[in-house]
Amino acid sequence: MSLTALIFFIWSPGNRLPAGTGGSENYTVGQVRELNRRGVAAKVVTVGLGVDDGREEFTDVAFLALASLAEVADLDGTVIFVNEAHEVPTRNPAYLILHNPPPIREQHHAFATAGTRDKTLIATSRYAATLWADYLDVDVATIQVIYPFAEPEFAARARGPRPPGRTRVLFAGRLSPEKGVYTLLEMLHLDVVEQDLELAFTATSAGNDKPQGAIIERIMVAHPGVSVVPACKTPAAMAALMADHDVVVMPSNSQYWHETFGIVSVEAQHAGCRVVASDDGGLPETDCGALVLVEPDNAEALGAGIRQAIAAGPMSADARRRAGAHLTVEQSVRELLDMLARPAPATPASVVQSLEQLILLEAAPSALGVAAV
Repeated sequence: MSLTALIFFIWSPGNRLPAGTGGSENYTVGQVRELNRRGVAAKVVTVGLGVDDGREEFTDVAFLALASLAEVADLDGTVIFVNEAHEVPTRNPAYLILHNPPPIREQHHAFATAGTRDKTLIATSRYAATLWADYLDVDVATIQVIYPFAEPEFAARARGPRPPGRTRVLFAGRLSPEKGVYTLLEMLHLDVVEQDLELAFTATSAGNDKPQGAIIERIMVAHPGVSVVPACKTPAAMAALMADHDVVVMPSNSQYWHETFGIVSVEAQHAGCRVVASDDGGLPETDCGALVLVEPDNAEALGAGIRQAIAAGPMSADARRRAGAHLTVEQSVRELLDMLARPAPATPASVVQSLEQLILLEAAPSALGVAAV
């Protein structure tokens, strides 16, 4: 791919790009920043919102607002859809980054299948690639894996002195059921946690812009064992928050949602925190050397994992340096550019088309023979 070619990241139509709410946002904006640092022109494309699309929270990132999804067909460059697979023609072969797991409701299957047929698919973990390959009934080898990352601010952030006798535990995920927030709340009422005055728990308000997040935030604020702080809108702010904590918990729900990766885990380890996460989905692939995996949806296991992380002690300077060199934005963008430079692999639609052509070719001699008789 020519380095002068524009790369367009198509955000979910009709949705603002929110700062500080999730991995797909961090991945998208981080990719655009790093591409621009390398001299590769890249933009975030929003649809149907005009300039009220969230760009005010990303002053260092170029945005392009389209009135309708149909206008994507006019973009002269490489089109990469984020999260949602829409059927829209593009001038060049298009790509789709699958940040979320496949939809669980049958009525959404047709939309997901139709929108992925003509695109090169990108997953954020080996787990996610396998999950989507099974869902779409395609060869897993046709799905590329390009890992998410932590921005440089996380590894560079200095950690302050650790208060003696205190362990500061942070829940930095969205306030939503799939992020395991109810498992966290259940754990807070275990006697071994509730009666331990040396444990200090913090949660951010990320996700409180949604109705369910607003309800969960009120529960968190009412809990005497939790401090709720404003959501962090920038990598620097989140890095500073993590650097003030010892352990980050990711009790992701595995009953109906499987985390495809878990970018918070990488950010936290780069910032010098130990991470306690559910042993589910793509979370095991986030290991930068300070990851403790526990049985998902199990409050007792989550509490035991925190104890294990505390017993391991603070990360050493060498361990943090090693963590900070793993799953970086530079590595992720290099993999993206390498993939874009290669011939696009076969898409499900092209495979079906080739099979149909083979069937027609095999049937042709028989048809000719019948006609001759």
